[in-house]
Amino acid sequence: MILTSSSFADGQKIPGDYAFCTPDPAHHVCLGRNRNPQLAWTDAPSASKSFVIICHDPDVPSQGDDVNQEGRSVPAALPRVDFFHWVLIDLPATVSSLKEGEFSSDVKPRGKPGPQAAYNSRQGINNYTDWFAGDNDMRGDYYGYDGPCPPWNDEIVHHYVFTVYALDIETLPLDGRFGGPEVRAAIQGHILAEASLTGTYTLNPRLQG
Repeated sequence: MILTSSSFADGQKIPGDYAFCTPDPAHHVCLGRNRNPQLAWTDAPSASKSFVIICHDPDVPSQGDDVNQEGRSVPAALPRVDFFHWVLIDLPATVSSLKEGEFSSDVKPRGKPGPQAAYNSRQGINNYTDWFAGDNDMRGDYYGYDGPCPPWNDEIVHHYVFTVYALDIETLPLDGRFGGPEVRAAIQGHILAEASLTGTYTLNPRLQG
């Protein structure tokens, strides 16, 4: 399988249109357009019965003490963990591309509804659900795609890995509220093929160029 995007090239910067936050000289960041990128995949196995798409950032700080704090920085040596930005399951085998902005076209405080989505697919919650849990203005269940917003004081550039999985079942056995870890566990033993595409993003002015 091959996964491509007209929104950004593999290994290159993700444009601000697809980000949750963009740089702002006065306030460090401002809200972005938060559109999901265009994706297309080819050469899927003929036995494919559904597709799953996961977007995750493996570079998220494992501790938040220094995150977005004036006069401090998130050290490059800090251990990192996964942050899921998009979990999309039960895409029919007849689907081989997603349009830009088809699943997300703006930032919605308190999250987007789910799990039902286009093509009779389902979307899980992303990790902004956890991130904003203590914020009265933003907390809620964030279903579907929400783009990059790495700490503006992080010493490393973040990577965003989009992966499409071809499965041998039409529907994943998941009910109710689910996220990236639950989907990763559920697809084990059902993956016929997979393909990935990685973009980069930073809000640190020292790393932008």
